[in-house]
Amino acid sequence: MFSPLQDIRAQRRLFLDRLETGSFSSTAVEKILAYGAPVGLRIEHHTRLDRCMNRLRQLIFEEEEQGRVLEAGTVVLADTLTDSGGRFERIWHAPEGGSWSAMAWPDILLPEFSRLLPFAAGAACCRAVRHFGLDARLKWVNDLLVNGKKLAGILCTTVRSPGGENYHLIGIGINGNNQIFPEEIRDSATCLASELARKIDIAELTGCLLAELQWAIGLLHYDEEQSLEEGKNCAEGRTSLLLAVWRELCDTPGRYVEYGFDIQQQPLYQGLACEIDSCGGLIMELADGNRVTEYSGEIVYL
Repeated sequence: MFSPLQDIRAQRRLFLDRLETGSFSSTAVEKILAYGAPVGLRIEHHTRLDRCMNRLRQLIFEEEEQGRVLEAGTVVLADTLTDSGGRFERIWHAPEGGSWSAMAWPDILLPEFSRLLPFAAGAACCRAVRHFGLDARLKWVNDLLVNGKKLAGILCTTVRSPGGENYHLIGIGINGNNQIFPEEIRDSATCLASELARKIDIAELTGCLLAELQWAIGLLHYDEEQSLEEGKNCAEGRTSLLLAVWRELCDTPGRYVEYGFDIQQQPLYQGLACEIDSCGGLIMELADGNRVTEYSGEIVYL
């Protein structure tokens, strides 16, 4: 009988063989997967944690005390989280039955591309859920919706070690078999089991997510390489390869939205979401016809 980690790694290998790689050449695919290969090489699995990100921070500090750096792509998994949260310390319900994880990635990308890490995580998460036959869609930047309800959430942050090393931490929570939600989110949240009308294998879901993260993170690094070779960046209109994948999964353009940096506490304005620009910004048209572009913050669909 396999252990949970053996199951997850086995599933990851299966899904790597089934990856949708689009029109990329075999040489490009090989390079992309090589760039993303560190994802999940080191995995810690816990029955219970407060937060996966807290454990990653602890690992970063512990490694530095030993004169080492934490391996790129280190992943922490937990069956249950007791103090999980999203943006602005909002509560994230994470009981047994979901896929709760966080990954550390060193700050080695140019700023233009490190800013796209949330898009990479969103694309990976969306593609993983779509493997199960659901028409999952991304709401800018990386909320994952199915039938208008939130099925997964992603939180990205940067931490600096005492020695000055920067890491990007990517937390991903996917509602799998956890069908009972607190009253305040009962009408706005869903899970795979409810949408599919059957239980799912969490090891299969997590293995699929790791395979898709390897592809998305690798594509982001390959994207940077191609940008440097072309001598053109997003500010000059270059279309990001990663962002092109993300756009295909996003249903925000064409929706009427309300925008705010903290939408729950301080909504700022409403407008029509027109498009996502070449750097990932959301272009919105206001009632007076003026257009604004936002590169951070959040929206709700109206």
